[in-house]
Amino acid sequence: MKGGTSVALRWLTAGESHGPCLTGILDGMPAGLGLSADDLARDLWRRQQGYGRGGRMKIESDRAEILAGVWRGKTTGGPIALRVENRDWPNWKDKEYELPVMTVPRPGHADLAGLLKYGLEDIRPVLERASARETTMRVAIGAIAKKLLAEFGIVIRSQVLQIGTARATPGDLSDPRVVERVEASSVRVADPESEERLRAAIDCAKDRHDTLGGVFEVVAFGVMPGLGSHVQWDRKLDGRLAQAVMSIQAIKAVAIGDGFQAGERFGTEAHDGMEMREGKVTRLTNRAGGLEGGITNGQPVVVRAVKKPISTTATPQPTVDLATGENVPSQYVRSDVCAVPAAAVIGEAMVAYVLADALLEKFGGDNIVETHRNVDAFVRSLP
Repeated sequence: MKGGTSVALRWLTAGESHGPCLTGILDGMPAGLGLSADDLARDLWRRQQGYGRGGRMKIESDRAEILAGVWRGKTTGGPIALRVENRDWPNWKDKEYELPVMTVPRPGHADLAGLLKYGLEDIRPVLERASARETTMRVAIGAIAKKLLAEFGIVIRSQVLQIGTARATPGDLSDPRVVERVEASSVRVADPESEERLRAAIDCAKDRHDTLGGVFEVVAFGVMPGLGSHVQWDRKLDGRLAQAVMSIQAIKAVAIGDGFQAGERFGTEAHDGMEMREGKVTRLTNRAGGLEGGITNGQPVVVRAVKKPISTTATPQPTVDLATGENVPSQYVRSDVCAVPAAAVIGEAMVAYVLADALLEKFGGDNIVETHRNVDAFVRSLP
């Protein structure tokens, strides 16, 4: 239960950055959905790409193993269990009791807060679980959610809008040619000029021995109206989307539609006018990002997020050695320079999960045929 509201889909992840594997369980998926490890492979690969990634991506070649919940290529209605091997594990498995105790927290990381919360003397257990390596399993689970959404004509795309102060020219993600260019780009942008600007910003950060964050956008096309609800705070879909995307490591702000820009405009400039076209109510714009009152309105759902720079920097930052009480510089461990393009793929996964949950919450169905029947009946009933 979530605040009194039933959750149709539930998921959990487990595992550490340098442990033997990452595991995940997704519960609530209807039976009869075609699913194989190959359906998860592309998004796992996409998560590992991007200009500015570090040495870990050269070690890992992520592939999810489906351990339960699928029989003869189709979901059974039972919990789906997943496993992704950590290929760096052999380099760590015999070192657990040899590694020195870590007592120097990194600014911006969960190190100190986690140590204080759980009463630990060593930071390492905190950083191992707080690591963005955990998002590998989120992407695998999100790929299953995408497979469900695709059954109902819902597709999810993403692009990078900004890295540091370098801004990209946004592309129209409803155009397959634009999507193809974004997918081919090392920084997930639609045009060569933008790619050059964003890569230059990453190169500058690398030369400074520093890191960079940025902004990405996730858009869901084909979402039917009526997902979510206005009647209780925790059923509002925009709130659920914001919480899910904000839960991604290093995300510091989430906007739906025009987001912060809406606060700069007059009311007549901030909303989406309507007119009748060929017997159908048509929106003139999509400033609301496909959601009004916490309910989808039939327009594309648009979610944007701000990712802060990675907290592990080659240039030391001021911190404290908790063992001695002395002021010391932070310690550097292997890290990316920029992971905004990868964060966009993770954002897709989180948006997919929330939309899949909302779809099943509204339409139900213990098997995919039943869900199709319920969706089709609702769509036919729309005026």
